[in-house]
Amino acid sequence: MLSQTLIKGLNDQMNYEFYSAHIYLATAAYCSNESLDGFANFFLAQAEEERFHAMKFYQFIIDMGVRAEVDSMAKPNNQFDSVLEAFEVSLGHEKEVTKRIYALADLAMDEREHATMNFLNWFIEEQVEEQATFDGIIQKLKRIDKDSNMFYMLENELGKRTFNGASEK
Repeated sequence: MLSQTLIKGLNDQMNYEFYSAHIYLATAAYCSNESLDGFANFFLAQAEEERFHAMKFYQFIIDMGVRAEVDSMAKPNNQFDSVLEAFEVSLGHEKEVTKRIYALADLAMDEREHATMNFLNWFIEEQVEEQATFDGIIQKLKRIDKDSNMFYMLENELGKRTFNGASEK
């Protein structure tokens, strides 16, 4: 049986995952406005992935026999000075998500709530991938600097990204 503290933590994380989707949708809108359609596509796919994560929390909460509580969210940042800044801010956000997942996993371990610990292991692995993806793009953007051909190639590459929730476990 889940403690009230763990229920609150799971609901908070579900809502934070929905907020993450909101952040990436706003970032995609920034990229679209700058005519950076490949980068916009990347962030739209990222927003879909975050909604998928939120729904994993939603379903787990329901499966555990408690109520999922949807909350309001803050307005995300809608303006950046560059696409590099958009990715740096996004990496910072992913680091915050990781910190929150770790805290929730620590709570589940403290309470010896094995089902929740098992559920959160997927997210712990996912966060390694998320941070590596954003960091890799940032490193490429820094190397590219003002080489417009390389920038175009990276944007083209990111424009091909898709998200298929069916392929996720």
